[in-house]
Parts: sequence; C-alpha cells; structure tokens
Amino acid sequence: MDNKPVSLTLTHDEALVLFELLSRYDDTEQLSVDVPAEELALWRLHGALQRILVAPLQPDYNEQLQQARQRLCPGTDDA
Repeated sequence: MDNKPVSLTLTHDEALVLFELLSRYDDTEQLSVDVPAEELALWRLHGALQRILVAPLQPDYNEQLQQARQRLCPGTDDA
C-alpha cells in the first residue's frame, strides 16, 4: 500500500478541541472524552476520514490495517 499524504479539513474550533483532547492524552496517557464538544469533534473527524478512505470498504481491510500499524510502529506486535 502506498503512503500518500491525506488531507482533512477541520474548523478552527474542531482543531482546538481535538488539540486539547490529544494534549491531555499526551500528558496522562489516558484517552478520555471529558466534554460533549470533544465527542462531537471526534465524530466529525471520523466522518471526514470515512469520506476519503477507501481501504475500509475493501475485502483486505484488516490486512491493510495491520500493515499500516507495522509501518507506523515497526518491531511491535501492536494490533
């Protein structure tokens, strides 16, 4: 599979809310949605990814996912 860049468009508010969510995760290593705006921003991010990715619709999606995980974090058995 190729490793082409993917572009997403977020509103400034979505980006700010997601930044805070991810910053908290970076600080605590715990991913928790603390306010409804974070949940909505995640749903919108998921929707944006659904509109541009074709891999989830392909029969070998699980294999593509596993390969992508290995490319991102080589030498691990993370699923």
